[in-house]
Amino acid sequence: MSTRETIQRHTIIINRLRKSDASFEEIADKLELESELQGYDFNISKRTFQRDIENIESLYGISIKFNFSRNAWYIEEVDNTEANARLLEAFDTFNALKMTNRLPQYIDYEKRRPRGTENMNGLLHAIQNNLRVSFTYQKYWIDEKRTRYVEPLALKESINRWYVITMDAEKEEIRTFALDRLSDLEITNEKFKRPEDFDVNEMFKYSFGIISGGNFKPEEVLLAFRKPQAEYIRSLKLHHSQDVVKETEEEILFSMKLFITEDFVQEIVSQGPRVKVLQPDSLIHEVKRYHQEAMDLY
Repeated sequence: MSTRETIQRHTIIINRLRKSDASFEEIADKLELESELQGYDFNISKRTFQRDIENIESLYGISIKFNFSRNAWYIEEVDNTEANARLLEAFDTFNALKMTNRLPQYIDYEKRRPRGTENMNGLLHAIQNNLRVSFTYQKYWIDEKRTRYVEPLALKESINRWYVITMDAEKEEIRTFALDRLSDLEITNEKFKRPEDFDVNEMFKYSFGIISGGNFKPEEVLLAFRKPQAEYIRSLKLHHSQDVVKETEEEILFSMKLFITEDFVQEIVSQGPRVKVLQPDSLIHEVKRYHQEAMDLY
């Protein structure tokens, strides 16, 4: 059987189990049906199915387990539900990319994707093993590149960019670096002691993006979004604390608790007339200032 058929079979098995738990017989029926529809032979024995389960976890990080009481196979969700969702999202993306060569006219990639993901595996290795790293870093507003020696603590995603959260050993402070501005990564053999009180989720609990800490204090925010934009905001939350306070035919009122940082203000301003800030006054003032400065340009 070709590699292409094997990967396609994996896809059928995963997609069947994403819908609901299933016995081997039900999975076999699905494979038989897809064999007839696609013109391939996806039929397998129980032994091959067991091997497929092992390969699926190895290749895609998706774990398939058996429930004896229900006599059914199921996709095991990891403790972090967001991580589980991203695994399945990565699987969907992988399968779409497989078709690129055959269907290039149907796929339009984002033309300004950030770089730097080639260093993710190395950084994760250093984070897991408490190893200091060095790399060359260049800020957008400074031409000169600098070499950094840091203790990596975690990776953070924000608006389609990845960042590494580190401890600057010399200054004894947390520093954040964007992966797309990082190069020449070197993982040293020097071990460091991870701060016992460091929690990346707690660090960004009240952050909209990558800005956190400092003198910021979380504030209660109330936003009135006009429909249909409100439905988009409901489906793709601005912040994990977002809740619906009130809904009418014309708009939805959302509440959230977070830091009023520059990146959050910019996000609200980018929504233009589709949103009105109801509180706090500090955010109302900042949004007005942004809009006024924009008007002054014309």
